[in-house]
Amino acid sequence: MRLPQTPSFRLDDKTALVAGASSGIGLGCAVALAEAGAHVLCAARSTDKLDEAVSAIKAKGWSAEALVLDLADVRTTSTAISALATLDIFVNSAGLARHAAALDTSEEDFDTVSSLNWKAAHFAAREAARKMIAGGNGGSIVTISSQMGHVGGIDRSVYSASKHAIEGMTKSMAIEWGPERIRVNTICPTFVRTPLTESTFANQERVDWITSKIKLGRVGEVEDIMGATVFLASDASALITGTSILVDGGWTAG
Repeated sequence: MRLPQTPSFRLDDKTALVAGASSGIGLGCAVALAEAGAHVLCAARSTDKLDEAVSAIKAKGWSAEALVLDLADVRTTSTAISALATLDIFVNSAGLARHAAALDTSEEDFDTVSSLNWKAAHFAAREAARKMIAGGNGGSIVTISSQMGHVGGIDRSVYSASKHAIEGMTKSMAIEWGPERIRVNTICPTFVRTPLTESTFANQERVDWITSKIKLGRVGEVEDIMGATVFLASDASALITGTSILVDGGWTAG
């Protein structure tokens, strides 16, 4: 009897670009891909944090290099990605939130959030796909979305809208680029403990409300996102495209 063989989760000889890799979820994604064998281009705006992250990854014996990049600058981002020698995996964790009641949302906040979370994500994915198509070997594009791309939330009309846009964009890109063997998916976390969410988790009443919504009874940690990232980047998910992995502890289940 010939037994089926589990597809590999390894990423040896692959080149990955991770945007937002200097801290939080983006750093976790970069570490996960490097540990799985990929050469990781760690991209972020902050040089100091970026260099520190790359040094720590390399100290583990893994392969990484820094790329100072602001995804909100669409033209510069396009130039930087097109200049890469090769690209097999693109993980975009760059994003921001400015929460306010819909009645109080400013036009400035709307434009700032949508410009990075949606516009920049769209054009970065486009350039990544162009590079993968030119390489002729397919690839995997993963955007860090949110559970708020599947539900709504108080004071989150703009943020939630930007993440819903990412979900629709992902499906459309998956359809277009499937013939090129490029898979396009999202990871949708719940509230995750990172430097950017410290103020949220400093409020015990807020933490109690969050944990009451998460069916597994705890908030997310960066490590919770890392396995899903490797899965979607690797051959283990070779037939998965145009969808999302909800890492939400059951928040959106009911």
